[in-house]
Amino acid sequence: MPQSQISGKTYHDATNHSYLSVQLDPNYVDASTQPSSFKVYPKFYRRVKLNLNNPVHSFISLTSAVTLEKVYKDGPYKLRVNPSAGALYPTEVYVQVRGIEGMVNGIYHLEVENNCLTLIYELIDDGLENYIIPGKGINGFIFLISCVYYRSSWKYQNRSIRYCFLDSGHHLGAIAASAFLHNRDIQLIFDFDKLALNSDLGFENKEFITACALSGEIQDKKIRRLRLKVPFVSGTDYFEPNQFIEDAYQATALQKSRQQKLEYPQFDFARDKFYQTVWARRSIRRFRKESISQEDYLYVVQQLQQSIPTENYEEIEIYSVVHRVEGMTPGLYKGTCLIKAGNFSEKTGYLCINQAIARDSAVTLFFVSDYLNYQTAMQIAGFLGQRLYLTSNYLEIQCSGIGAYYDDETQELLETNKDVLYGMVIGI
Repeated sequence: MPQSQISGKTYHDATNHSYLSVQLDPNYVDASTQPSSFKVYPKFYRRVKLNLNNPVHSFISLTSAVTLEKVYKDGPYKLRVNPSAGALYPTEVYVQVRGIEGMVNGIYHLEVENNCLTLIYELIDDGLENYIIPGKGINGFIFLISCVYYRSSWKYQNRSIRYCFLDSGHHLGAIAASAFLHNRDIQLIFDFDKLALNSDLGFENKEFITACALSGEIQDKKIRRLRLKVPFVSGTDYFEPNQFIEDAYQATALQKSRQQKLEYPQFDFARDKFYQTVWARRSIRRFRKESISQEDYLYVVQQLQQSIPTENYEEIEIYSVVHRVEGMTPGLYKGTCLIKAGNFSEKTGYLCINQAIARDSAVTLFFVSDYLNYQTAMQIAGFLGQRLYLTSNYLEIQCSGIGAYYDDETQELLETNKDVLYGMVIGI
Protein backbone atom coordinates (compact mmCIF):
# COMPACT_ATOMS: atom_id res chain seq x y z
CA MET A 1 0.00 0.00 0.00
CA PRO A 2 1.44 3.43 -0.95
CA GLN A 3 2.55 5.63 1.93
CA SER A 4 0.18 8.38 0.77
CA GLN A 5 -2.82 6.08 1.22
CA ILE A 6 -1.64 4.97 4.67
CA SER A 7 -1.38 8.62 5.73
CA GLY A 8 -4.89 9.56 4.66
CA LYS A 9 -6.46 6.41 6.06
CA THR A 10 -4.59 6.81 9.34
CA TYR A 11 -6.05 10.27 9.91
CA HIS A 12 -9.52 9.15 8.80
CA ASP A 13 -9.51 6.12 11.10
CA ALA A 14 -8.26 8.25 13.99
CA THR A 15 -11.46 10.32 13.77
CA ASN A 16 -13.88 7.37 13.56
CA HIS A 17 -17.05 7.48 15.62
CA SER A 18 -18.40 4.47 17.46
CA TYR A 19 -21.37 4.06 19.80
CA LEU A 20 -18.96 4.01 22.77
CA SER A 21 -16.84 6.99 21.64
CA VAL A 22 -19.92 9.19 21.23
CA GLN A 23 -21.22 8.20 24.68
CA LEU A 24 -17.85 8.92 26.30
CA ASP A 25 -17.38 12.28 24.53
CA PRO A 26 -20.74 13.85 23.59
CA ASN A 27 -18.88 17.02 22.64
CA TYR A 28 -20.91 19.76 24.30
CA VAL A 29 -19.61 23.31 23.90
CA ASP A 30 -20.50 26.72 25.31
CA ALA A 31 -22.05 28.56 22.34
CA SER A 32 -20.98 31.92 23.77
CA THR A 33 -17.31 30.99 23.14
CA GLN A 34 -17.75 30.38 19.40
CA PRO A 35 -14.98 32.08 17.39
CA SER A 36 -15.92 34.58 14.71
CA SER A 37 -16.94 33.06 11.36
CA PHE A 38 -15.97 35.93 9.05
CA LYS A 39 -12.46 37.02 8.14
CA VAL A 40 -12.03 40.77 7.65
CA TYR A 41 -8.85 42.54 6.54
CA PRO A 42 -8.02 45.95 8.09
CA LYS A 43 -10.17 48.87 6.98
CA PHE A 44 -7.34 50.62 5.10
CA TYR A 45 -7.32 47.90 2.38
CA ARG A 46 -9.05 48.89 -0.86
CA ARG A 47 -12.49 47.37 -1.35
CA VAL A 48 -14.86 46.82 -4.27
CA LYS A 49 -18.55 46.63 -3.39
CA LEU A 50 -20.12 43.82 -5.40
CA ASN A 51 -23.03 44.90 -7.59
CA LEU A 52 -25.32 41.97 -8.51
CA ASN A 53 -26.32 43.78 -11.73
CA ASN A 54 -22.70 43.47 -12.92
CA PRO A 55 -22.24 39.92 -14.36
CA VAL A 56 -18.63 39.62 -13.12
CA HIS A 57 -19.56 40.84 -9.64
CA SER A 58 -22.60 38.56 -9.59
CA PHE A 59 -20.49 35.54 -10.59
CA ILE A 60 -18.10 36.15 -7.70
CA SER A 61 -20.74 37.10 -5.12
CA LEU A 62 -22.94 34.05 -5.75
CA THR A 63 -20.08 31.69 -4.87
CA SER A 64 -20.45 32.58 -1.19
CA ALA A 65 -23.47 34.82 -0.64
CA VAL A 66 -25.39 35.07 2.63
CA THR A 67 -28.94 33.91 1.85
CA LEU A 68 -30.69 34.02 5.22
CA GLU A 69 -30.08 35.41 8.69
CA LYS A 70 -31.54 33.58 11.68
CA VAL A 71 -31.42 34.84 15.24
CA TYR A 72 -31.06 32.35 18.08
CA LYS A 73 -30.65 32.99 21.79
CA ASP A 74 -26.85 32.86 21.43
CA GLY A 75 -26.80 35.30 18.52
CA PRO A 76 -27.40 35.62 14.75
CA TYR A 77 -26.51 32.91 12.23
CA LYS A 78 -25.89 33.97 8.65
CA LEU A 79 -26.68 31.04 6.37
CA ARG A 80 -25.00 30.93 2.97
CA VAL A 81 -25.28 29.35 -0.47
CA ASN A 82 -22.96 26.59 0.78
CA PRO A 83 -23.91 24.40 3.78
CA SER A 84 -21.44 23.84 6.60
CA ALA A 85 -21.18 21.32 9.43
CA GLY A 86 -22.78 22.94 12.47
CA ALA A 87 -23.17 26.19 10.47
CA LEU A 88 -19.58 27.00 11.52
CA TYR A 89 -18.30 27.99 8.05
CA PRO A 90 -14.55 27.40 8.26
CA THR A 91 -14.04 28.13 4.54
CA GLU A 92 -12.86 31.40 3.03
CA VAL A 93 -12.61 32.37 -0.64
CA TYR A 94 -9.86 34.33 -2.38
CA VAL A 95 -10.02 35.18 -6.06
CA GLN A 96 -7.26 36.30 -8.40
CA VAL A 97 -8.58 38.56 -11.14
CA ARG A 98 -6.48 39.17 -14.26
CA GLY A 99 -7.47 40.83 -17.52
CA ILE A 100 -11.02 41.71 -16.45
CA GLU A 101 -12.21 45.14 -17.60
CA GLY A 102 -12.86 47.56 -14.77
CA MET A 103 -10.94 45.59 -12.12
CA VAL A 104 -7.37 45.94 -10.89
CA ASN A 105 -5.28 42.84 -11.60
CA GLY A 106 -4.83 41.38 -8.13
CA ILE A 107 -5.67 38.84 -5.47
CA TYR A 108 -8.84 39.65 -3.55
CA HIS A 109 -10.41 38.28 -0.41
CA LEU A 110 -14.16 37.79 -0.71
CA GLU A 111 -15.63 39.54 2.33
CA VAL A 112 -18.88 37.57 2.52
CA GLU A 113 -20.56 39.42 5.36
CA ASN A 114 -20.29 42.76 3.57
CA ASN A 115 -20.56 41.45 -0.02
CA CYS A 116 -17.35 43.07 -1.19
CA LEU A 117 -13.90 42.19 -2.50
CA THR A 118 -10.83 43.32 -0.53
CA LEU A 119 -7.70 43.82 -2.63
CA ILE A 120 -4.94 42.13 -0.62
CA TYR A 121 -2.27 41.93 -3.35
CA GLU A 122 -1.75 43.83 -6.62
CA LEU A 123 -0.20 41.83 -9.47
CA ILE A 124 2.63 42.87 -11.78
CA ASP A 125 4.32 39.89 -13.49
CA ASP A 126 3.58 37.53 -10.60
CA GLY A 127 0.57 35.54 -9.49
CA LEU A 128 -1.07 32.37 -8.24
CA GLU A 129 -0.43 30.56 -11.53
CA ASN A 130 3.18 29.95 -10.46
CA TYR A 131 1.99 27.67 -7.66
CA ILE A 132 -0.96 26.05 -9.43
CA ILE A 133 -0.31 25.82 -13.19
CA PRO A 134 3.42 26.63 -13.63
CA GLY A 135 4.35 27.93 -17.06
CA LYS A 136 0.78 29.11 -17.69
CA GLY A 137 -1.14 32.32 -17.17
CA ILE A 138 -4.89 32.80 -16.99
CA ASN A 139 -6.96 35.75 -18.11
CA GLY A 140 -9.94 35.42 -15.86
CA PHE A 141 -10.33 34.06 -12.37
CA ILE A 142 -8.54 31.75 -9.95
CA PHE A 143 -10.68 30.96 -6.91
CA LEU A 144 -8.87 29.63 -3.85
CA ILE A 145 -10.71 27.84 -1.05
CA SER A 146 -9.10 27.96 2.38
CA CYS A 147 -10.10 26.68 5.81
CA VAL A 148 -9.78 28.59 9.07
CA TYR A 149 -9.83 25.29 10.91
CA TYR A 150 -10.41 26.56 14.47
CA ARG A 151 -13.94 27.67 13.57
CA SER A 152 -14.72 23.95 13.22
CA SER A 153 -12.29 22.35 15.70
CA TRP A 154 -13.69 24.62 18.43
CA LYS A 155 -16.69 22.28 18.42
CA TYR A 156 -15.74 19.09 16.59
CA GLN A 157 -12.10 18.73 17.73
CA ASN A 158 -10.05 16.26 15.64
CA ARG A 159 -12.97 15.11 13.50
CA SER A 160 -13.22 18.64 12.10
CA ILE A 161 -10.43 17.74 9.64
CA ARG A 162 -13.19 15.84 7.82
CA TYR A 163 -15.62 18.73 8.00
CA CYS A 164 -13.07 21.25 6.74
CA PHE A 165 -12.44 19.14 3.63
CA LEU A 166 -16.16 18.38 3.09
CA ASP A 167 -17.05 22.07 3.54
CA SER A 168 -14.33 22.96 1.04
CA GLY A 169 -15.90 20.57 -1.47
CA HIS A 170 -19.33 22.10 -0.89
CA HIS A 171 -17.84 25.54 -1.48
CA LEU A 172 -16.32 24.34 -4.77
CA GLY A 173 -19.80 23.11 -5.66
CA ALA A 174 -21.18 26.59 -4.92
CA ILE A 175 -18.57 28.05 -7.30
CA ALA A 176 -19.61 25.50 -9.95
CA ALA A 177 -23.26 26.47 -9.51
CA SER A 178 -22.48 30.17 -9.95
CA ALA A 179 -20.36 29.34 -13.02
CA PHE A 180 -23.28 27.42 -14.56
CA LEU A 181 -25.62 30.35 -13.96
CA HIS A 182 -23.15 32.76 -15.56
CA ASN A 183 -22.34 30.55 -18.57
CA ARG A 184 -18.76 29.93 -17.48
CA ASP A 185 -16.74 26.74 -17.34
CA ILE A 186 -14.57 25.99 -14.31
CA GLN A 187 -11.77 23.51 -13.73
CA LEU A 188 -11.06 22.22 -10.23
CA ILE A 189 -7.41 21.66 -9.24
CA PHE A 190 -6.45 19.78 -6.08
CA ASP A 191 -2.77 18.92 -6.71
CA PHE A 192 -0.51 21.98 -6.42
CA ASP A 193 2.00 23.56 -4.05
CA LYS A 194 -0.41 24.40 -1.25
CA LEU A 195 2.26 24.68 1.44
CA ALA A 196 4.24 27.37 -0.40
CA LEU A 197 1.03 29.24 -1.12
CA ASN A 198 -0.04 29.10 2.54
CA SER A 199 3.29 30.66 3.49
CA ASP A 200 3.19 33.43 0.89
CA LEU A 201 -0.45 34.30 1.70
CA GLY A 202 0.53 34.82 5.35
CA PHE A 203 -1.63 32.09 6.89
CA GLU A 204 0.81 30.97 9.64
CA ASN A 205 -0.75 27.47 10.09
CA LYS A 206 -4.02 29.05 11.28
CA GLU A 207 -5.58 28.77 7.82
CA PHE A 208 -4.78 26.46 4.93
CA ILE A 209 -5.51 26.24 1.20
CA THR A 210 -7.48 23.15 0.15
CA ALA A 211 -8.30 23.58 -3.55
CA CYS A 212 -8.77 26.02 -6.40
CA ALA A 213 -11.08 26.57 -9.36
CA LEU A 214 -9.97 28.18 -12.63
CA SER A 215 -12.31 30.07 -14.95
CA GLY A 216 -10.94 31.86 -17.97
CA GLU A 217 -8.49 31.63 -20.85
CA ILE A 218 -5.29 29.71 -20.11
CA GLN A 219 -2.17 30.80 -22.04
CA ASP A 220 1.48 29.75 -22.18
CA LYS A 221 3.10 32.47 -20.09
CA LYS A 222 5.82 32.77 -17.48
CA ILE A 223 4.30 34.04 -14.22
CA ARG A 224 6.57 34.67 -11.23
CA ARG A 225 5.94 33.58 -7.67
CA LEU A 226 4.44 36.36 -5.50
CA ARG A 227 7.20 38.93 -5.09
CA LEU A 228 6.00 39.88 -1.58
CA LYS A 229 4.36 37.98 1.26
CA VAL A 230 0.83 38.98 2.19
CA PRO A 231 0.64 40.22 5.82
CA PHE A 232 -0.94 37.84 8.32
CA VAL A 233 -4.56 38.57 9.26
CA SER A 234 -6.35 36.18 11.58
CA GLY A 235 -9.56 34.54 10.40
CA THR A 236 -10.95 34.34 13.95
CA ASP A 237 -11.04 36.64 16.95
CA TYR A 238 -9.13 34.02 18.98
CA PHE A 239 -7.41 30.76 18.17
CA GLU A 240 -6.43 27.47 19.79
CA PRO A 241 -4.03 25.24 17.82
CA ASN A 242 -4.76 21.58 17.10
CA GLN A 243 -1.62 19.63 16.22
CA PHE A 244 -3.57 16.62 14.91
CA ILE A 245 -5.36 18.77 12.32
CA GLU A 246 -2.20 20.59 11.29
CA ASP A 247 -0.32 17.28 10.87
CA ALA A 248 -3.23 15.71 8.95
CA TYR A 249 -3.39 18.67 6.59
CA GLN A 250 0.36 18.72 5.97
CA ALA A 251 0.57 14.97 5.30
CA THR A 252 -2.42 14.88 2.97
CA ALA A 253 -1.40 18.07 1.13
CA LEU A 254 1.70 16.28 -0.17
CA GLN A 255 -0.10 13.27 -1.65
CA LYS A 256 -0.84 12.95 -5.36
CA SER A 257 -4.38 12.27 -6.51
CA ARG A 258 -5.46 9.83 -9.16
CA GLN A 259 -5.66 11.37 -12.63
CA GLN A 260 -8.37 11.46 -15.27
CA LYS A 261 -9.17 13.24 -18.52
CA LEU A 262 -10.78 16.65 -18.05
CA GLU A 263 -14.48 16.52 -18.96
CA TYR A 264 -17.22 19.05 -18.27
CA PRO A 265 -20.72 18.18 -17.04
CA GLN A 266 -23.76 18.93 -19.19
CA PHE A 267 -26.72 20.06 -17.10
CA ASP A 268 -30.23 20.79 -18.35
CA PHE A 269 -31.47 22.86 -15.40
CA ALA A 270 -33.70 25.81 -16.25
CA ARG A 271 -31.48 28.73 -15.24
CA ASP A 272 -34.12 30.94 -13.64
CA LYS A 273 -35.41 28.08 -11.50
CA PHE A 274 -31.87 26.96 -10.66
CA TYR A 275 -30.96 30.51 -9.61
CA GLN A 276 -33.88 30.53 -7.18
CA THR A 277 -32.77 27.09 -5.94
CA VAL A 278 -29.27 28.38 -5.15
CA TRP A 279 -30.74 31.23 -3.10
CA ALA A 280 -33.33 29.06 -1.34
CA ARG A 281 -31.17 25.99 -0.57
CA ARG A 282 -31.50 24.88 3.05
CA SER A 283 -30.67 21.86 5.19
CA ILE A 284 -33.74 19.93 6.31
CA ARG A 285 -34.13 19.11 10.00
CA ARG A 286 -37.29 16.95 9.88
CA PHE A 287 -39.01 14.80 7.24
CA ARG A 288 -42.72 13.99 6.95
CA LYS A 289 -41.90 10.37 5.94
CA GLU A 290 -43.46 10.82 2.49
CA SER A 291 -42.32 9.01 -0.65
CA ILE A 292 -40.58 10.61 -3.61
CA SER A 293 -41.21 9.52 -7.19
CA GLN A 294 -38.94 7.04 -8.93
CA GLU A 295 -38.57 9.51 -11.81
CA ASP A 296 -37.24 12.23 -9.51
CA TYR A 297 -34.93 9.83 -7.72
CA LEU A 298 -33.43 8.52 -10.98
CA TYR A 299 -32.94 12.12 -12.17
CA VAL A 300 -30.98 12.83 -8.97
CA VAL A 301 -28.82 9.74 -9.53
CA GLN A 302 -28.21 10.81 -13.14
CA GLN A 303 -26.94 14.24 -12.06
CA LEU A 304 -24.62 12.69 -9.47
CA GLN A 305 -23.08 10.61 -12.27
CA GLN A 306 -22.24 13.66 -14.40
CA SER A 307 -18.56 14.52 -14.93
CA ILE A 308 -16.59 16.44 -12.32
CA PRO A 309 -14.43 19.04 -14.14
CA THR A 310 -10.98 18.10 -12.85
CA GLU A 311 -7.89 16.14 -13.87
CA ASN A 312 -7.11 15.37 -10.18
CA TYR A 313 -9.64 12.79 -9.13
CA GLU A 314 -10.62 10.17 -6.58
CA GLU A 315 -13.51 7.84 -7.36
CA ILE A 316 -16.48 8.14 -5.01
CA GLU A 317 -18.88 5.21 -4.86
CA ILE A 318 -22.40 6.05 -3.70
CA TYR A 319 -24.53 3.57 -1.79
CA SER A 320 -28.22 4.39 -1.39
CA VAL A 321 -30.45 2.97 1.33
CA VAL A 322 -33.89 3.38 -0.23
CA HIS A 323 -36.71 3.73 2.29
CA ARG A 324 -39.54 5.51 0.43
CA VAL A 325 -39.27 5.71 -3.37
CA GLU A 326 -42.41 4.86 -5.34
CA GLY A 327 -41.97 1.73 -7.42
CA MET A 328 -38.62 0.75 -5.87
CA THR A 329 -38.01 -2.12 -3.48
CA PRO A 330 -36.73 -0.80 -0.12
CA GLY A 331 -33.14 -1.87 0.47
CA LEU A 332 -29.47 -1.17 -0.17
CA TYR A 333 -28.51 -0.08 -3.68
CA LYS A 334 -25.27 0.76 -5.43
CA GLY A 335 -26.30 3.13 -8.18
CA THR A 336 -29.57 1.60 -9.37
CA CYS A 337 -28.51 -1.99 -8.61
CA LEU A 338 -30.23 -3.63 -5.62
CA ILE A 339 -27.69 -5.30 -3.34
CA LYS A 340 -30.01 -6.46 -0.58
CA ALA A 341 -33.69 -5.87 0.02
CA GLY A 342 -35.12 -4.87 3.37
CA ASN A 343 -36.37 -2.04 5.54
CA PHE A 344 -33.20 -0.51 6.95
CA SER A 345 -34.68 2.79 8.12
CA GLU A 346 -34.23 2.06 11.84
CA LYS A 347 -30.70 0.85 11.11
CA THR A 348 -29.66 4.00 9.22
CA GLY A 349 -31.19 6.17 11.95
CA TYR A 350 -29.07 4.34 14.53
CA LEU A 351 -25.91 4.46 12.40
CA CYS A 352 -26.19 8.23 11.94
CA ILE A 353 -25.87 8.80 15.71
CA ASN A 354 -29.62 8.29 16.22
CA GLN A 355 -30.58 11.21 13.97
CA ALA A 356 -34.24 10.96 12.99
CA ILE A 357 -33.62 12.45 9.53
CA ALA A 358 -31.58 9.35 8.56
CA ARG A 359 -34.51 7.15 9.61
CA ASP A 360 -37.36 9.23 8.17
CA SER A 361 -35.79 10.17 4.81
CA ALA A 362 -36.85 8.78 1.44
CA VAL A 363 -33.22 7.79 0.78
CA THR A 364 -30.10 7.79 2.96
CA LEU A 365 -26.89 7.91 0.92
CA PHE A 366 -23.30 7.08 1.88
CA PHE A 367 -20.24 8.16 -0.10
CA VAL A 368 -17.24 5.78 0.10
CA SER A 369 -13.80 5.73 -1.48
CA ASP A 370 -10.55 3.80 -1.75
CA TYR A 371 -8.46 6.91 -2.27
CA LEU A 372 -4.84 7.87 -2.81
CA ASN A 373 -5.30 11.50 -1.77
CA TYR A 374 -7.56 11.96 1.25
CA GLN A 375 -7.97 15.72 0.82
CA THR A 376 -9.10 15.29 -2.76
CA ALA A 377 -11.47 12.42 -1.95
CA MET A 378 -13.19 14.29 0.87
CA GLN A 379 -13.53 17.44 -1.22
CA ILE A 380 -15.03 15.54 -4.16
CA ALA A 381 -17.47 13.95 -1.71
CA GLY A 382 -18.44 17.47 -0.57
CA PHE A 383 -18.64 18.67 -4.19
CA LEU A 384 -21.04 15.82 -5.01
CA GLY A 385 -22.92 16.67 -1.82
CA GLN A 386 -23.51 20.22 -3.08
CA ARG A 387 -24.70 18.80 -6.40
CA LEU A 388 -27.11 16.52 -4.50
CA TYR A 389 -28.43 19.45 -2.43
CA LEU A 390 -29.11 21.62 -5.47
CA THR A 391 -30.56 18.86 -7.66
CA SER A 392 -32.87 17.68 -4.87
CA ASN A 393 -34.00 21.20 -3.94
CA TYR A 394 -34.51 21.96 -7.66
CA LEU A 395 -37.05 19.09 -7.64
CA GLU A 396 -38.56 20.40 -4.36
CA ILE A 397 -37.05 17.46 -2.46
CA GLN A 398 -35.37 18.31 0.84
CA CYS A 399 -31.78 17.40 1.64
CA SER A 400 -29.21 17.41 4.44
CA GLY A 401 -25.60 16.35 4.88
CA ILE A 402 -24.63 14.04 7.74
CA GLY A 403 -21.00 14.00 8.80
CA ALA A 404 -21.49 12.00 12.01
CA TYR A 405 -22.10 8.24 11.85
CA TYR A 406 -20.65 5.06 13.34
CA ASP A 407 -17.91 4.40 10.80
CA ASP A 408 -17.19 0.69 11.24
CA GLU A 409 -20.83 -0.32 11.64
CA THR A 410 -21.78 1.69 8.54
CA GLN A 411 -19.13 -0.20 6.56
CA GLU A 412 -20.72 -3.44 7.78
CA LEU A 413 -24.16 -2.40 6.51
CA LEU A 414 -22.70 -1.43 3.14
CA GLU A 415 -20.55 -4.58 3.02
CA THR A 416 -17.47 -2.58 2.06
CA ASN A 417 -13.98 -2.11 3.50
CA LYS A 418 -13.62 1.30 1.84
CA ASP A 419 -13.74 4.42 4.00
CA VAL A 420 -17.14 6.05 4.46
CA LEU A 421 -16.54 9.74 3.78
CA TYR A 422 -20.00 11.29 4.04
CA GLY A 423 -23.67 10.58 4.64
CA MET A 424 -26.60 12.46 3.10
CA VAL A 425 -30.37 12.25 3.21
CA ILE A 426 -33.11 13.32 0.81
CA GLY A 427 -36.88 13.20 1.21
CA ILE A 428 -40.09 15.08 1.94
